[in-house]
Amino acid sequence: MAVYSMTGWGSAQGAGLAVELRSVNSRFLDVTLRLPEELRAHEPPLRALLTAGLRRGKVELRASFTRQAEGTLAAPPVPLLQRIASLQDAVQAWLPQAAALSVADALHLAEQAESATRAQDSATLGQALLGTAQQALDALLAARESEGARLAQLLAERMDALRTLAAAAAPLAPRAVQAQQQRFLARWAEALAAAAGGSGSIAPDAAQERALAEAASYAIRIDVAEELDRLTAHLDEIAAVLAKGGEIGRRLDFLIQELHREANTLGSKAATLEISRISVDMKVLIEQMREQVQNLE
Repeated sequence: MAVYSMTGWGSAQGAGLAVELRSVNSRFLDVTLRLPEELRAHEPPLRALLTAGLRRGKVELRASFTRQAEGTLAAPPVPLLQRIASLQDAVQAWLPQAAALSVADALHLAEQAESATRAQDSATLGQALLGTAQQALDALLAARESEGARLAQLLAERMDALRTLAAAAAPLAPRAVQAQQQRFLARWAEALAAAAGGSGSIAPDAAQERALAEAASYAIRIDVAEELDRLTAHLDEIAAVLAKGGEIGRRLDFLIQELHREANTLGSKAATLEISRISVDMKVLIEQMREQVQNLE
């Protein structure tokens, strides 16, 4: 199943109507309709159409009657012009002094008549509106799918970068423990040498055991293997969710929070400058992923 973004645009024209759809990210589905008066009676079926095809996003639908290109005028139907001329003759038969209609007057009357005809033929108009809206919705879904695929690719790239950073961090903590262990042993050796010849000196074996115990305690405090394992598990889950597709935005948002928690813990346990830098780099990537996930349906 495809991954859909909540951001997109689609439009369609047909049967004298134009429909435009725009959507941006939102926590829930929020539909706004902007219709001319002649189309307001068809708002409920339009809402039903959009709620059936979309799950999340702030969606705005604009519908209008199509107009001729700028600088041109549509020719009124001949029967309508004949009717206007007949009405003019009837008026002038009773009122000989009445001025003849100008071209602008005739066009204005024709436009009013066509508007009244559209309003009266509500059923046909409603079917045409829904058909055009469906075409616009299909275009919007195609745009959201294309944008969703792009976001999924960006997420995959950042996930690969996170895995690389996790692999780089994995051997750093054991090396830090080994170095710290050597420092503990060296310090105890210095203490033993300084205390040599005095009464009540500590036995070498006991000193070494104490140093190793201190090193073990230090190793437990700075061990990040568990955090790295959980971070990798979250990345695997994100990859599985993306492969599944559909309505995944909320689940991915939760997993991103978990990734951020592991990166924070990694930074708090950082025993070396390298691990601290890796933690910062991870947070930057995770924040970028959060921004992208917030646009997914």
